[in-house]
Amino acid sequence: MGADHRVALVADRIAWEERLLIEAAPAFGLRIDWVNDESLSLGHPDAPSIKGYDALLVRSRSYTRGGLIATLAEAAGVPTLNTARAIHACENKAALRALLRTAGVPVPDHRLVLSRKDFDRALADLPLPLVLKPVFGGMGKRVTLIRHADTAHSVYDYVEDLAHAFEQASVVEPYLGGSSVRCLVVGRELVGAAEFESGGSDWRNNAALGNKNRALAHDPDVVKIVDGVVDVLGPGIYGVDLFATPDGHVVNEVNHAPGFRAVASATGADIPSAIGRYLQESLA
Repeated sequence: MGADHRVALVADRIAWEERLLIEAAPAFGLRIDWVNDESLSLGHPDAPSIKGYDALLVRSRSYTRGGLIATLAEAAGVPTLNTARAIHACENKAALRALLRTAGVPVPDHRLVLSRKDFDRALADLPLPLVLKPVFGGMGKRVTLIRHADTAHSVYDYVEDLAHAFEQASVVEPYLGGSSVRCLVVGRELVGAAEFESGGSDWRNNAALGNKNRALAHDPDVVKIVDGVVDVLGPGIYGVDLFATPDGHVVNEVNHAPGFRAVASATGADIPSAIGRYLQESLA
């Protein structure tokens, strides 16, 4: 039986998740082809490199690359998942938190740091320990825990001296503990949630770092927050990362092309089928 729809899976590599998505596609009347995100050369109004595809499933690890590809693909008339608007919103931690907070979705207390003067104000406003993280970035990279005031400025020296231009834009926030919750969202549905705990000597609990995880039982508070995120970004495929606080969960960040191996392993959720079904329904 031939495929009803052709989908380009746009990424720089085929990892575990991409392989399973390609394998699951035929059961939902789809043919998913890997298209290297470094070879699209978009910009032509007919976009020859994506001509013949009914949609693009954008899984570029780079937010910047994914957002640009989605923007130009949509301009050429090819729908993308996620949308360019959603990817660009996820790319910028400070802007995303402003959008969510305005919509009533809880986010951590934080300060935008664009200079050492900003950093001084953040140190004065927020209690130690603090986390310093780049506004643009993911996978736990360049996220630093500041435990003591006397080392804070030495840490910030690296931001000033090693980062380039927009990479110096940072967020400072209180350290909220050693665990986080990754929610895997498909469409508007929460298909699986797992709690991650830092392991070994690494304090970070990012899912990409392979730390300890366990399935999280259904939590109405978590579902309400996820619904709020989808209301802001629109239906799509997201990894919504939460921290627990005494007042409830808060949204740390949202990933536009989430890895889901750890959540699938912890929960048993068939995430490739959920994504295949959502693509099928979206293209019907």
